[in-house]
Amino acid sequence: MSIHKEGRSILLVLLIVLLIINIGIHYINVSNTGIYIFHLFSGALFLCVLQFFRNPVIDIVVNPKHILAPADGKVVVIEEVEEAEFLNEKRIQISIFMSPVNVHVNRNPVGGIVKYIKYHPGKYLVAWHPKSSTNNERTTIVYELSDGLQILTRQIAGAVARRIRWYIKENDRVDQGQEFGFIKFGSRVDVFIPLNSKINVTLDQKTKGGKTVLAELK
Repeated sequence: MSIHKEGRSILLVLLIVLLIINIGIHYINVSNTGIYIFHLFSGALFLCVLQFFRNPVIDIVVNPKHILAPADGKVVVIEEVEEAEFLNEKRIQISIFMSPVNVHVNRNPVGGIVKYIKYHPGKYLVAWHPKSSTNNERTTIVYELSDGLQILTRQIAGAVARRIRWYIKENDRVDQGQEFGFIKFGSRVDVFIPLNSKINVTLDQKTKGGKTVLAELK
C-alpha cells in the first residue's frame, strides 16, 4: 500500500494546517474537552483524506479476452446504447460509480494501442445521473486491441470530483491493468464493449480495478 502521487501535496498541506491549528488552539480560551474533541476531529479528517489517496499494489492477471474493471466501485449501469463520440455504433455500456471511500486509481481495462484521447469540459451532475456520461466533464479514451477491436473508456467527473487526471497519450502501447489515470473525490468510469460480449457482472455488484472481469470478448 502506498499514497498516490495526486494526494501527496494535498496531505502535506493538510497536515501542516491541522498541526498549526491544533497547536494554536491551546493558546485560546477553549476548554480541555473542546481541545480533545478538536484533536479527534482533526485526526479523523486526516485519516479520511489519507484513505482516499491510498494506492494498493495488486496482481494483474492479463487475459486478452477479458475486459477488466477500470476502477473500484459499484456497477450502476449495464445497458445497450449508441456510442456516438467515436465508435458510432451500438455497444453495451457498463458504468462503475466510485464513492469517496473507494480507491480512485483508474486502470486500463484492456491492453493495446491508445488510438484516441479527448478531454471534454462540462457540467458536474451527480455521477450516477443518466446524462453525466455525455454532459459532465469527462475524458474519452479508445484502446485498439491486436485484432483491431476497439474498446472505449470514459472518465466522468461527478458533483464533487473536479480533477480528472490521465497519464497516457495517443499512440501509447499500454498494458492491461496498468494505471492510466485518477479522479479526485467521487466519480464514475464507463466502458463500452461489443454487443456479443459475455457480461460477467450484475447491477450493484462491487468491483476491484484491475481485478474484476466485467466481460469476456467473443
